[in-house]
Amino acid sequence: MTDTKYGLIASLRAKEGKAEELGKILLRASEMVSKAKGCISYVVSLDAEDNSLLWITEVWETKADHDASLKNPDVRALIGTAMPLLDGPPQKGKELKVLGGLGSD
Repeated sequence: MTDTKYGLIASLRAKEGKAEELGKILLRASEMVSKAKGCISYVVSLDAEDNSLLWITEVWETKADHDASLKNPDVRALIGTAMPLLDGPPQKGKELKVLGGLGSD
């Protein structure tokens, strides 16, 4: 299967009381990247058991498309806004080879 898409699942831990604010920033990021080349899906979720943990699930045509989105000045500015709300540095997400399914096309 060589025609796979690029997927990424990442989590961000918000400082105490900052998860809602961080979630709003991540939802703005979703709006921004929805117009980016190759973006198929960018979903933001709050962990059902941990009110400080947010999950981001992304599907892109290619890893290069994902990486290019991170160079967008508006996205960079939004990342700068989110950083002070994090409880520790972001952890590397889990990269995936997306085979298909609902929401991946």
